[in-house]
Amino acid sequence: MPVREIAGAKVWRRRTTGEAMLRWVGWLIGVAIFVWCWQQISASTTWFFVWDAPRIAGDIIDRATPPRWSYMEKLWWPIWDTINIATLGTLIALVLAVPVAFLAARNTTPSTWIIRPVALFIIVASRSINSLIWALLLIAIIGPGVFAGILAIAIRSVGFCAKLLYEAIEEIDETQVEAITATGASRWQVMVYGIVPQIMPAFAGISVFRWDINIRESTVLGLVGAGGIGLQLSGSLNTLAWPQVSLILLVILLAVVISEWVSAKVRGAII
Repeated sequence: MPVREIAGAKVWRRRTTGEAMLRWVGWLIGVAIFVWCWQQISASTTWFFVWDAPRIAGDIIDRATPPRWSYMEKLWWPIWDTINIATLGTLIALVLAVPVAFLAARNTTPSTWIIRPVALFIIVASRSINSLIWALLLIAIIGPGVFAGILAIAIRSVGFCAKLLYEAIEEIDETQVEAITATGASRWQVMVYGIVPQIMPAFAGISVFRWDINIRESTVLGLVGAGGIGLQLSGSLNTLAWPQVSLILLVILLAVVISEWVSAKVRGAII
């Protein structure tokens, strides 16, 4: 730590003069970038609508209350579709994620130069594209509907599940694997008896956690035509049926809260 002498006394300083100047220059550059970005945002913003937003929001809330409770009879099937989209999409993703995870883990992949990079690419490609984008692409290929939503959720979830799972595989206790290998067990027997039991708690936790996330994501897939309660929300928004919109939002909130509760209970039981 630098020392500075003032009136014959030594004073400890956290940074040298050069370090302090460099820090101030960094702050000035940061402030300048912020001001420039703010100017760009301000130039492309219609501030009249921003200042008028509280009044518009209040007007929408007045129109949306009370919710149209009689519309609930038309939401049972869409919310069931939403749950099915999340559940089936998660199951498909788990089936696909397990082999990808084993191929991506350093201690289980057959080849760290060829197969592992391919598996990592699959993981990155899946995670880098949002489920809404996947839904739009799939709708263009196979048409709108629940099936497109299921596939969108599945493809989006593969990378998430595989990434967490291959990290769990790489963190296993190698002594158990060595002990089973020493008995003359085959590669598959080592995997079944030495690796799988160690990663099963992580696999169960990942499965429930991803299902919880997919419940939320599947509620909005209908906005692009992939089925579920989002489709009802899109139709109500397009017709400005605000009482129906408020009811749909309440149903979505309730579904997310229940899924969160179920997920927390299951994870607590596993852990």
